[in-house]
Amino acid sequence: MNKISLKDSVRLTTKDGIHFLLDDTGKKTRNKPWLGDLFSFLYDRIMEKSVFPKKFNASIAEHYKILEKLFEKASDKTILEFATGSGDAVRFLKNNNIYAGVDISTGLLRIAKKKFDLHRFTRYELYNADACETPFRANTFDIAICNLSMNFFPSADRFISEAGRILQPNGIFYGCVPVPERKNSKVTIHGKLYTRDELKGLFGNKNFSFEPFPFENGALLYFKATLKTKQDRK
Repeated sequence: MNKISLKDSVRLTTKDGIHFLLDDTGKKTRNKPWLGDLFSFLYDRIMEKSVFPKKFNASIAEHYKILEKLFEKASDKTILEFATGSGDAVRFLKNNNIYAGVDISTGLLRIAKKKFDLHRFTRYELYNADACETPFRANTFDIAICNLSMNFFPSADRFISEAGRILQPNGIFYGCVPVPERKNSKVTIHGKLYTRDELKGLFGNKNFSFEPFPFENGALLYFKATLKTKQDRK
């Protein structure tokens, strides 16, 4: 297995194939998932039967077709997924990639591990960690992914800074988020929603070039943001 480069200061303990960060006292860093770990087994069903049709007015089948198209040429890349969830990246990523996934839910990471093993990913690592403060060294990843989770992060500014830190120059961030201009006005989508223009500004302020994709799927916006090199920032 190819090891993902970690910060020198990071201390870990590993249980059942999931890495946990340790604090200064040697105890596990605690994170509170939005969905209690006891209910993690319901996550996929909630997304398929409730969130996609009722909240997003979108097709989950079309969602994965779009992601398959976006990542069809991603091969032997070093990839970080923020908020890996139940491991549905196995549905659109090739298993020859080097993958790291972070999530604050241990329950979801356990489900993800089973999926990665089932789909014969041999170079992957899963971390119970905050997406805004990951344990990885700077300039480590070719690609970063955040699928349907950015609206739940407490600080988009901190999160985008972290994405820029862990990506190599010219690295690409792929995102999918619900946006207010596309959603049904009668539906409540939890978290902080940003318009396409607001997302462009947020990423632009962190030295990314922002490019929305033309796909149409309910309230969802698919986009990529490419980290500029120091020379391109001048």
